[in-house]
Parts: sequence; C-alpha cells; structure tokens
Amino acid sequence: MAFTAADVKNLREMTGVGMMDCKKALAATDGDMDKAVEWLREKGMAASAKKAGRIAAEGMAYAAVIDGVGVVVEVNAETDFVGKNEKFVDFVKGVAATVAKEAPADLDALMACKYNGTDLTVTEQQQEMVLVIGENIKVRRFARFSENVSVPYVHAGGKIGVLVNLETDLPAEKVQEIGKDVAMQIAALNPRFWDKSQVGQDVLDEEKKIMMVQMENDPKMASKPEAVREKIVMGKLNKFYSENCLLQQEFVKDNSMTVEKYIESSAKALGGKVTFKDAVRFEKGEGIEKKQENFAAEIASMVKGNG
Repeated sequence: MAFTAADVKNLREMTGVGMMDCKKALAATDGDMDKAVEWLREKGMAASAKKAGRIAAEGMAYAAVIDGVGVVVEVNAETDFVGKNEKFVDFVKGVAATVAKEAPADLDALMACKYNGTDLTVTEQQQEMVLVIGENIKVRRFARFSENVSVPYVHAGGKIGVLVNLETDLPAEKVQEIGKDVAMQIAALNPRFWDKSQVGQDVLDEEKKIMMVQMENDPKMASKPEAVREKIVMGKLNKFYSENCLLQQEFVKDNSMTVEKYIESSAKALGGKVTFKDAVRFEKGEGIEKKQENFAAEIASMVKGNG
C-alpha cells in the first residue's frame, strides 16, 4: 500500500513522533496507518496515539441545560470569524433548543424538526443561515440527556462542549460545581473511557502485546524471565487505567485523589450521593479534514433556486 506526504503528516500529528521516523514506520508497515502507530509504539517512540483527525473545520460546540434537558451540539462553519458571529451563535443555540424540545432520534430527524420558534425546518433554517452569512454551515451532531442532572461546560468560546450527567439525591443546584469540575477534566484530558469497566479485553490484549514487545526491545528487560515481565506488564496496565479512564484519573484540581474519590467526597460533604452516569465531549471540527471548496457557487445556486 502506497502512502503520501499527507499520511506522514497525519501520523506525526497522531503520535508526536518526528517526520522521518513516521516515514520509516509507514514504509515498514506498507502504508497501514494503524500498524504504523503500533510499529512506533513498539519501538518506544510513541507513548500512545492521539485520536486520529486534527481540528480543521470551524464553527462551535455548545452545551446547555434547557428546561431540565441536557443538550450538546456541534455546528460547523468555514471560518473562525463566522464561528464567533452573533447570528451564527444564535442559530447554534436555536438548534440546541430544538434538540431539547423535540427529542429527535438522530441527525436526519433533527433536520426535519421545526426549528425552535419558527415554521421552518432545521434544514430550511440552516439554508437561510448559509444565504445570510455567505458560508457553508452544517449541523453535524448532537447528544441529549433527559434523565438525572446534567451539567454543561463550554470551553474557549465553543472550541469544546462537554455535557456531564449525574445521578443524585441532592437538588440540581447543589451538584453544579461537581459537574463543572468533572466536565473541565473531560475537556482538558479527553479520556478514552469513563471507567475501567468499559475497557474491553481486546484493548487490554493490544496494550499488553505492545508492552511485551517494548520490553523485548529493551536490553535490560529482555533478559528477565517471562513471568517477571508479565508481572511488570500488569503493573503498567494499572497505569493505563489511570491515564485513560476518567474515574480512575488523578483529579486535576487535587492530585491526591482520583475523580471518582472527588465525586464521592464532595457528595458526602453535601450530605448526599452523587454518581457519574455519562458524559459527551464534542470538539469542533474533530475528525474533519477541511476542504477548499467553492461555496460561492453553492450559495448562488440556492439563491437561484429560491428566485
């Protein structure tokens, strides 16, 4: 399988490894991106792989609680300038309000819903925004929590939107600080899993395999008996949990405790119980590669179609 300069760049962004080593990895693995990441990790060059896809699209990720319903949405635009435009921001908030009110099953259903406060569908309102603003705009994804207590957090004016869902016997206003602290942790560290119970055996087997190969490539470790190496690997897997699982991570505001312990101790101090149930983290443009397209023609065709 051949590979391009773009593949080398993408691998570098995913792993933080130098260009030449990324090129070697792709050459050694016949251009297979996943195998190239594994090859670099086995050589000890990459500690882990970041999620594939760098932020390329602009727009806004937005989270809110509307009439007791937690909502997080992402709406994309072409430029950062439009992402900060007041009309665009209002459109995003209207999409969130529509999600809260209509409870659409999926994106297609959302686009067919009546946009909040109008007789237009979300699709029609989106088209109106394209004509008004002069850029391509697209509602990309959403999530909704109608149960329990949801706490929203928006980072850097819409770069990241996080919605945390907590089960509690306390009034919603009393757990806002807990929810926000957890949301900020998710925004900053982007854990792969919420809890170690979600880590599948296939993930553990892959991590174990990589660790064993790393030790075989280390002269100091290669001479140790396999049973000893196995024991070392099990210790490293505990570190894997603490780095990749939210509830087992060190709490960023107080590294003497895990996030799980922070929630537990904070709830106890408030005289109740709080359990982390779920969360959603949207980062604008995540996984989208920006394409240089001529949207002027698209806008012109829309004008013509409406004429």
